[in-house]
Amino acid sequence: MNVRRHIPAAVIAAATVLGMTALSACSDSGGGRSDGKLNVTASFYPMEFLAKEIGKDHVKVTDLTSPGTEPHDLELSPRQTAALGESDAIVYLKGVQPAVDQAVAQAGVEHTVDAASLTQLKKHGDEVDGHAHTTGDNGTGHDEHEGHDHGHEADGNDPHIWLDPVKFAQVAKGVGKTLAEADPAHQADYARNTDDLVKKLTDLNKKFEDGLKNKKSDTFITTHAAFGYLAERYGLTEEAISGIDPESGDVSGSRMKELQKLAGDHHVDTVFFETLTNPAMAKTLAKDLGVRTDVLDPIEGITDKSKGRDYLQVMDSNLAALQKALGAR
Repeated sequence: MNVRRHIPAAVIAAATVLGMTALSACSDSGGGRSDGKLNVTASFYPMEFLAKEIGKDHVKVTDLTSPGTEPHDLELSPRQTAALGESDAIVYLKGVQPAVDQAVAQAGVEHTVDAASLTQLKKHGDEVDGHAHTTGDNGTGHDEHEGHDHGHEADGNDPHIWLDPVKFAQVAKGVGKTLAEADPAHQADYARNTDDLVKKLTDLNKKFEDGLKNKKSDTFITTHAAFGYLAERYGLTEEAISGIDPESGDVSGSRMKELQKLAGDHHVDTVFFETLTNPAMAKTLAKDLGVRTDVLDPIEGITDKSKGRDYLQVMDSNLAALQKALGAR
């Protein structure tokens, strides 16, 4: 037998008010999450590092690229693509991961920041001569373009801006503003955390400047052309076995001959390889030259093989590797 229970209208009204109040409380706490944290999606490790350093306890960061995955090769699952649209903020770098670029364009998330729009990008090939570079610095250690939104095309531009601490500091400021806009209640904290990170990056830049002043050679060989901005910043010459894309295909015999000649001309005694890509080509070249190999990490992801637990520590390891290879004192 069914028994109908008559609930007084007053009880229903009270329950409705309580429910609406609870929903309102959730929506008013950072990013519309019940835990009060801003839901931030980062495209790959350098963007994750920025979001976590600036957001700290106010954010929950999801990295689309799992540790050990080569970012350039990332393909998003339908679940990742759907979840992207539920983000409170997205931090990505256009030109690194085509799958992410397409998904972000379709996600429609209001607080989305493209790191590549926060600094000046350049076109780099497999050789970058930092001696011919004008940094654009205005005397303050920052590019004159800082703070301006630069239009850019992914094709042909070098996206590895995070390996230049000065450019990475510019990006950090833009990410800080985006998080503050997405979560105004914690604006002061984001600003303070951004300032702290910019200081760390400024100190890192000074460490590289001082550490690479007195050196016997200024030329280094890498697996792929990830270190062009770093080379330009510190007056070095990067010679890469392959181009901007680490999986850009077979290397020509003529390119290998060029590298063999310049290694002799510039007293190169190290060929650098990476942690996330196949080191076979670098080791083959090093064997042909009779020189050693070492790791110069583009920091596209942190794994157990990384020489450090985060961006700053791995950059310190990169500096030590360059000093050893270039004979810096």
